[in-house]
Amino acid sequence: MLHSVTLTKFKRFSNSTFELLPAGISFLAGSNNSGKSTLLQAIAVWEFCRSILENERGKESLLAGYTGQGLGLSAEEFSPISVASLKHLWTNLTTQIVGADGYSLAIECKWRDAAHIEKNLKLALALANDRLFVKQVSSNLVETDALPTVAYLPPFAGIVSRENRMSAADRRSMIGRGLAGGIIRNLILDMQSENEKKRAILKADRPKIKNSDLAILRRDDPWEILQSTMAKVFSTQLVVEPFNEFFHTAIRVECVKGRLDGAKFKRHTNFKSRDLMAEGSGFLQWVSVYVLALSPNVRTLLLDEPDAHLHPSLQAQLVQALEEIVRNSGKQVLMATHSTEILRWAEPTSVMEFRGSSARYLSQPEQKISLFLGLGSDYAPKLDPLRKHKRMLIVENDSDARMLKELAGRSGLDWPANLVVWPWTGSSNERKNLYLQLKVDVPDLKVLSIRDRDDQELDTVDEQSLRDKSNNNNDPNLLIRVWRRRHIENYLLCPAAIARASGKTLDEANELLAIHALTIPVNFTDKVVPAVLLDARGKEITQKNADSVKARFGIPPIQIAKAMEGNEVCEDVKELISQINQMCQA
Repeated sequence: MLHSVTLTKFKRFSNSTFELLPAGISFLAGSNNSGKSTLLQAIAVWEFCRSILENERGKESLLAGYTGQGLGLSAEEFSPISVASLKHLWTNLTTQIVGADGYSLAIECKWRDAAHIEKNLKLALALANDRLFVKQVSSNLVETDALPTVAYLPPFAGIVSRENRMSAADRRSMIGRGLAGGIIRNLILDMQSENEKKRAILKADRPKIKNSDLAILRRDDPWEILQSTMAKVFSTQLVVEPFNEFFHTAIRVECVKGRLDGAKFKRHTNFKSRDLMAEGSGFLQWVSVYVLALSPNVRTLLLDEPDAHLHPSLQAQLVQALEEIVRNSGKQVLMATHSTEILRWAEPTSVMEFRGSSARYLSQPEQKISLFLGLGSDYAPKLDPLRKHKRMLIVENDSDARMLKELAGRSGLDWPANLVVWPWTGSSNERKNLYLQLKVDVPDLKVLSIRDRDDQELDTVDEQSLRDKSNNNNDPNLLIRVWRRRHIENYLLCPAAIARASGKTLDEANELLAIHALTIPVNFTDKVVPAVLLDARGKEITQKNADSVKARFGIPPIQIAKAMEGNEVCEDVKELISQINQMCQA
């Protein structure tokens, strides 16, 4: 797999080198026009040029010492990516350099072979009279060297109702024009056909495949993995109609709905199968990426914003599925993305930030913060009100802020109108770094951060102010607070409020809490309460458990907050709301 790419006069990069992780997923991130797609396109062009040289001139045209002339192509034959004209491949559309031989654009890729010896291949391009010329200008390859296999998938588009069987050249052309959807049935048919051949070999003269062989096939075969994943993620199976190249021209792939029962898929009764095209764009995008990732012929996969049509939950599932593939196969995936949902959970060392004429992998979680601010993400719209009001509350999620606002009203306290709520699940240190990043744009910013204590030691939280004593913070404009009780939901474990919200009796509310070995003391609202109440797992008790209040009584935490009376709101909560008000009035 590739570990380095050097670009000379390719689009926005006049002279840039990019060091890559040779295995696993690299998330290419940055603002619009920062160069993420350009790097992927450059590698796709390199792969196309390598392939066409090898096919037309033989592998010797790629080896060290080759001195042959360049290979000429027309604009119609250039298919790896879509460009307005061939000159748009060059930086500033300048294809000629005075005194040079015309080969002014170059792309060099480096990788390591099985013996960990570095290999390199540099290909150069020239443009003359609207004709593109390609040649190898630097290489240390020998005849026995294996070359990387690369596949490029631009944003999904182009699915049609009728898809014919296509050659490799036709498929590459479709992908290069951004019409990956136009070959999805071809990819699925290839995978299914290979599976049928394997099954026939394993079955041989036996009435059925041996269980041990079948288990291995289901574990390792791309088609089996695809079908299993489609069943788990979409409750769907793909059905490929028999295709005979002598009689058929169009490939038919249909979807059926059902459920997994062990290793078998059971179709829903009376469900009518429908063509693949009838599924949503998110489903088709997901399938096209996953099918290409499973292909045994691809070692490096270039994905340009594969999350573009996907709901956040499907984005996460796609990344998880890709991670499993690369973990089992050692493949390399380069994924350009704008998704903060993907990036916030990605390991920093796998996130490659593009800025200026270069890119680098992050090393610390807090480095994601400045990256997010430039993504045009969900965070960016908060910056304008933040610049106006200059007061911010950092919570773990929006529901925490809704609870606090409701409890303020219950206890007769104000909730400031000039407060910007910023959900962020990071640690106190990460929140401190978020504050420092935002302060560059908003110099007069004042911030209060509140998060669950979770497993943090109780003695690291100040009993009166809720200050996080474990964090070394001396900035008076940043208040880092932690709930003394394990979760914010612990402050909702009031039997009377639970009973009122659910329409149950007080005894029923107490009995439900007793299932969790919890008896609520009379001093429930005090700052100093028994350890069992401080350390109870409030999230699980209120909503994330089969015996939770939400599961048994049908009410979410916010409903409990709305049912609380003023004298039932805990002192910790009132103290925090008072601090928020003081900050916003300052």
